[in-house]
Amino acid sequence: MHGGGNTSPSFSSFSSSSSSAADRRLNALVRHLEGSSLNGSRSIAASPTSGSHGAPNSVFDHLVRAPEDPILGVTVAYNKDPSPVKLNLGVGAYRTEEGKPLVLNVVRRAEQMLVNDSSRVKEYLPIVGLSDFNKLSAKLILGADSPAIQENRVSTVQCLSGTGSLRVGAEFLARHYHQHTIYIPQPTWGNHPKVFGLAGLSVKTYRYYDPATRGLNFQGLLEDLGSAPSGAIVLLHACAHNPTGVDPTIHQWEQIRQLIRSKALLPFFDSAYQGFASGNLDADAESVRMFAKDGGECLVAQSYAKNMGLYGERVGALSIVCRSADVASRVESQLKLVIRPMYSNPPIHGASIVATILKDRSMYQEWTIELKAMAERIISMRQQLFDALRSRGTPGDWSHIIKQIGMFTFTGLNSKQVAFMTKEYHIYMTSDGRISMAGLSSRTVPHLADAIHAAVTRVA
Repeated sequence: MHGGGNTSPSFSSFSSSSSSAADRRLNALVRHLEGSSLNGSRSIAASPTSGSHGAPNSVFDHLVRAPEDPILGVTVAYNKDPSPVKLNLGVGAYRTEEGKPLVLNVVRRAEQMLVNDSSRVKEYLPIVGLSDFNKLSAKLILGADSPAIQENRVSTVQCLSGTGSLRVGAEFLARHYHQHTIYIPQPTWGNHPKVFGLAGLSVKTYRYYDPATRGLNFQGLLEDLGSAPSGAIVLLHACAHNPTGVDPTIHQWEQIRQLIRSKALLPFFDSAYQGFASGNLDADAESVRMFAKDGGECLVAQSYAKNMGLYGERVGALSIVCRSADVASRVESQLKLVIRPMYSNPPIHGASIVATILKDRSMYQEWTIELKAMAERIISMRQQLFDALRSRGTPGDWSHIIKQIGMFTFTGLNSKQVAFMTKEYHIYMTSDGRISMAGLSSRTVPHLADAIHAAVTRVA
């Protein structure tokens, strides 16, 4: 019962009849169970489904143990290794030169402001999330001068980081878009095919990485997208492609845009590293803005895990750029119907941190400085590793390490070489040879270079 009105029966009005009847039923059940046990009948604890030790079998006994996530499982193995020289290059999170997690100073300042604001409450957010956060997120990725924003053609909803933004977008497309096929780059982040497949989309791939050059297979990309059926969805990494670190040039992006628009394909951007790749927020968003400015429609999933270090806060946004303000309004109404039964509404704390930073000019400036410092440290690690391999005379051309961009580098090492480095040097990475440059430091670069040199020269 809710509220204090007198129209509903009170608890006391049930006590004389309903309660006594319930007591009688309970007592009868207890006597029956006691009698069954005394008469030697099978008790609940020794049911026909009991195991060999008398404990009941589980209704989930048929389950097999699932394999570890290929990325998160690297950290599990790393944590079990007692070696003092072990190195984890699998985790997709920034580390300082000392190998420690980093909380940005501007984030701590924003959090302190929020904590000290006694007017803040813990009420539910709307289904679409924090309004300021949504507006500022769209502005950050699409640009302050975006015609789509000025014309109210963008529907933005707060989601659970990048993964949640992708999933909400995928569920929306599965319900309301006429084409259910999505093309994702080969390779791509390991969670992409699962997110889209479980949402009900048919997942296909297009060529992206060229193992021979350790760069972009641009011709293959154009051929595969050119042969995709009209209207198909295309997943694009906005910048700092995961796992390869290989991005198209601006000229290549323009060719991709023209092809996608000519085929009436629907672009779905995953922007997990804006500002984290080059250190420049605008440069890292240029690919998305090219598509948003041409008047066509697109989807953009954003994450603040990397560029604000808000990994555990799970802060992200999904923006859908539409043809008109009316369509955008109807799209938002349907996005609410996707979100409501999924998680009802998003958490408030992380989004409040982001909004506090983005709407304050001095804090925004402080953030860009800290962000640039993170990006430059990763670029420095690339150069140091390249120099270390060259000084050792390691066979092969390692220039791709400094040509690639962002958190990850596709080393070109095979699974046997990776296993060798883990066993002999206690270096952990995914089996495809992807390493997180953020996990390196000036102190650990020589150890990694020694391991790569040994793997290349001793393991085929």
